[in-house]
Amino acid sequence: MFQVKFKTIWANFDPNRHMRHSAYSDYAAEVRARYFEKHNLSLDDFARLHIGPVLFEEQTRFFKEIKIGADITVDMWLSAATENFDRWEFIHHIYNKQGDVSAIVKVKGAWIDLQKRKLTGLPESILQKLKQIPKSDDFKTIIR
Repeated sequence: MFQVKFKTIWANFDPNRHMRHSAYSDYAAEVRARYFEKHNLSLDDFARLHIGPVLFEEQTRFFKEIKIGADITVDMWLSAATENFDRWEFIHHIYNKQGDVSAIVKVKGAWIDLQKRKLTGLPESILQKLKQIPKSDDFKTIIR
């Protein structure tokens, strides 16, 4: 499992003093970016290859409130992917400071060639690194 702890910031809260809905997505995206960076796949590395992630679907389910200034922990699991990793799905659990699941964020996406503006595959060197991402217990291979 890969997880990151965050101290929430004031800008992520709404007038009701709970974390705004889009902040959950921001934290999930930050965890994905940090995972890639830690495993020598920085956003700059992808940019040099003219490849970037594109999201097709994002779903968030909310369970427990996160209050302003609270510490949170966000994990990341690969929940589905094609064999060549051109399509993928991640799941993130966002935990409040008590360790309870506050939200679950699921994203589905693919890779896009930033010059051709078309979906693309990945070079073998990157593919091998991505296959090492921790998988969820219910991981599925996407068949196309």
